[in-house]
Amino acid sequence: MKLSYFPGCTLKNKAADLDRYARLCAEALGVTLEEIEEWQCCGGVFTTSTDEVATKLASVRALADAKKQGRPLVSVCSACHNVIKQTNHAMQTNAEFADKVNRYMAPESYDGSAEVVHYLEMLRDIVGLDKLAAAVKNPLKGKKIAAYYGCLLLRPGSVMAMDDPENPRIMEDIITAIGAEPVIYPYRNECCGGYVVMESPELAGKMSKKVTQSAHEKGADLIVTACPLCRYNLVKNGSDTPVVYFTELLAQALGLKEGEDE
Repeated sequence: MKLSYFPGCTLKNKAADLDRYARLCAEALGVTLEEIEEWQCCGGVFTTSTDEVATKLASVRALADAKKQGRPLVSVCSACHNVIKQTNHAMQTNAEFADKVNRYMAPESYDGSAEVVHYLEMLRDIVGLDKLAAAVKNPLKGKKIAAYYGCLLLRPGSVMAMDDPENPRIMEDIITAIGAEPVIYPYRNECCGGYVVMESPELAGKMSKKVTQSAHEKGADLIVTACPLCRYNLVKNGSDTPVVYFTELLAQALGLKEGEDE
């Protein structure tokens, strides 16, 4: 099975492991992630200003490419996924915005009909958790793993529509499928402070510490996240618990990553 793939900027440099293991794991599960041609930065953040079109065009072009190929568009980075999915929703629901975008795109056009899928959703809804569990070669038994969702993966809930934004289960179900024990803790879907780090490093540090300390106090051996910015911020501010990308953990469980027993 082939799916269109939007890696995004960070996965090509600071988060290269997130990208590499995403591709390896998908192949092991029968999915080829085919990188779309000539993709550009998603825009970095989705602005709600309806007259702001230029920074959203890269996301629209990626969506249009996936539609042309007749495949869902898969993303791994939480920020990229948020921007692309919100842009797609705007194309579906805001006629004025869609008209402005398509004027820029002319003679090409896009109607908002591509399917946007996060890698986690691919595992749950396309591969299936039973197939994932059956493919595990190195069950992470005895590991207590805290999923960190952050603020971009689930919100706004009506648009992202991946899981319950207040009480999500998708990452915990994947953790269970690879043989580990999920840890539920209070700050798993709160902001780490990444978006205020330039304005107030002290505040960002306090927000980050609340997340990692919360997971640590609940007995987590690892914190796993899908967001490069979140991982950077949590590690930078000194986590007592190791923080890893979910694809790195997945690769370890599938026997594709040689064995740091983190």
